[in-house]
Amino acid sequence: MTLILKLRALPDQRLDLSPLLPQLLAGKSEREIAGIALGTTKAGATVGDVFALDMGVPDTIRLEGGSERFDRVGLGLQAGEIHVAGAVGCEAGRRMSGGRLSIRGSAGPYAGSGMSGGRLGIGGDAGERLAGPLAGEMAGMTGGLIVVNGSTGARAGDRMRRGTILIEGDAGAYAGSRMIAGTLVVAGQAGPLPGYLQRRGTLVLSAVAEMSPGFVDCGASDLVFLALLRRFVLGESLAAGKLLGQRLTRYAGDMAVLGKGEMFVAAPFTAT
Repeated sequence: MTLILKLRALPDQRLDLSPLLPQLLAGKSEREIAGIALGTTKAGATVGDVFALDMGVPDTIRLEGGSERFDRVGLGLQAGEIHVAGAVGCEAGRRMSGGRLSIRGSAGPYAGSGMSGGRLGIGGDAGERLAGPLAGEMAGMTGGLIVVNGSTGARAGDRMRRGTILIEGDAGAYAGSRMIAGTLVVAGQAGPLPGYLQRRGTLVLSAVAEMSPGFVDCGASDLVFLALLRRFVLGESLAAGKLLGQRLTRYAGDMAVLGKGEMFVAAPFTAT
């Protein structure tokens, strides 16, 4: 049986929901869970203040109601599932290593930051630096899968090392910036300068607002790798799978750095 947390009212402060993880709630009583502190201001707030509890086994946690003030939902998730019927704030799914985090609404900046495993699904839009590192960190996403049904802000996949990101809408500027490895697919239009300082890794884009100057046109491509990638993503995103079924032009770069990355674009890019 699922542990259900029903939102009493929209919070009047930002809340840190990182304690609400299956591995942290296992074996706790209803009273113990209700007493967990979530507040981030002097006023203070506990789980019981914010949510009405419907007790169950916390292998699966469902938040009935969301808010842009719900920060760090699923931070450090190792196993089990968390489902949010609404929006969340910043750092959702940060440092996930396993399990599933499903967000029906939108997510704030740094969703999936430092993620190394598991699946993060965002039904709405995602903020800037999806899967990217926080200030001072050298690596972004290192594994796992992120699927965004909406659009994302700037620098999605920044410093990505491994894993897969599927964006069904548009992406902001500098998508895939400083990538070292991994795969980023944007079924909508990517903003200016995707793959900026990309060393390795793969970008697949439907269209590009402005191509990064360090990429070289390698012509139309029909690689077996793309067919295999399409087979993988079809089970997760029809929009991404449809894009990978089109004829794509390959670009190599970023030549300003190592230059071993690749960008596949469906819509031919014409410099203005």
